Amino acid sequence: MPRGSAAASVTRDQVDAFRLARHRLARRAPKDGLVSVVEGMAGAQAQLLSAAQISLSARTASLTVADVDAALAKRLVVKVGCMRRTLYIVPAGLVAVFVRGTARRAEKEVRWALGKGVPSRVVEAAIDAALGALDEPLTRAELAERACRTLGTRPRLVHGGGWGSRGKVAAVPVGALTYPVVDLLHLAAARGVVCYGAPRNGEPTVVRADAWVPGYEDVAPEDAETRLLRRYLEAFGPATVADFAAWTGVTLREARAIWARNESELAPVDVDGAEASLLHASVDELSRARVETPHVRLLPYFDSYLLGHADRRHLVSDEHRRQVSRAQGWIAPSVLVDGRVLGVWRHRRERGRLAVEVTPLERLTRRVVGRIRAEAEELRRFLGAQDLHVTVERSGEAGRT
Repeated sequence: MPRGSAAASVTRDQVDAFRLARHRLARRAPKDGLVSVVEGMAGAQAQLLSAAQISLSARTASLTVADVDAALAKRLVVKVGCMRRTLYIVPAGLVAVFVRGTARRAEKEVRWALGKGVPSRVVEAAIDAALGALDEPLTRAELAERACRTLGTRPRLVHGGGWGSRGKVAAVPVGALTYPVVDLLHLAAARGVVCYGAPRNGEPTVVRADAWVPGYEDVAPEDAETRLLRRYLEAFGPATVADFAAWTGVTLREARAIWARNESELAPVDVDGAEASLLHASVDELSRARVETPHVRLLPYFDSYLLGHADRRHLVSDEHRRQVSRAQGWIAPSVLVDGRVLGVWRHRRERGRLAVEVTPLERLTRRVVGRIRAEAEELRRFLGAQDLHVTVERSGEAGRT
């Protein structure tokens, strides 16, 4: 941050209110504003598409699952691998910003392959073969077949699929290494921009963004990093460089380099004694930020609001952290009250009925429980269930609302 700048002093409540507004959680946006919702939250984490859909419903009035599917089909938004090599739904017009802006993580994949003794020409040839094949949507097996045809090799089947899957997936030999297609795509992100196309027969497809997104505009990596940092701070500020590194998945050293290039745009902010940074243009809005309480949202698995910072004690206490943030990056569905996680929840469908079960992490007032039920009713509408049953545990006993 600029030397000699006086830090604006704000409270944690103001920061929470500011972030809730920027994430479109303070007030649901109209349904025709879905793209702006995705933009405001800096992408909807979509490792589980059903979770991303609920995430958007928490921010968009009268939304339906069909509306999200239609936005993807019309290519208003696209699914793409970007921050931390995970899947996000991002605005189609910003896909290059999100992929190019996090490409330093992909460059690490290139360096790893070189460190394993694979010649640079072999790595680059594999990347070129993958990108060259993706001028139309292909399944992973089809991409492996076409890339191997270009490389003069034969595709393989290897165990993979993520999250404990024991199935076999298509893979491409790259020198002495064998890359499952999803890992080959991580490698290719160092050179190109690949997104997901329309599913075919229940299988996902991938395609180059310039062949899929109408009016696609590429962005130079350094420009993309700058634009991505701005979008990050607009959604998650005030924040630190360590927060930005954790969110993007780049190294702290790389994050510092991006941060330093844009130092003139950053303003110091004192949050109850802790120092962070925000865009100069956002300081006035932060100083005026307020939210009507109690403010409640039911956030799904991996909601983007919960993923923006290295230290999440502003969201959940150390005492309850493991109930929210579990092994292998698993983030539980969370009851957000005034910007803090005060409970976890789960839901299930049973013959047209939606059952929502809430486990509080702290005592919940009757007003908060009432707001939880209202949010559960909104979830019922979004999922198209006919009936709703909500259970909120109270002092070790189940309380029904």
